[in-house]
Amino acid sequence: MDIELGIQNVARPVNFSSDESADKIGSIIADAVANQTMIDITDSKGRRILVPGRALGYATIGSETRHAVGFGAL
Repeated sequence: MDIELGIQNVARPVNFSSDESADKIGSIIADAVANQTMIDITDSKGRRILVPGRALGYATIGSETRHAVGFGAL
């Protein structure tokens, strides 16, 4: 699952992939924003991404990463 977190007053978003479902990631983000706690997500490489819920500007939760195979047009 590809995830992009936009943080207030920071020019670049935080981009990473996670093995969690879109529903699980959405729930983690919504709970952290509602309770003003830390967003705590582990990415697919085992790194923990920590962002204060009150500093989140936006979140984009994409579809699962699919790698193209063959010689078809991209």
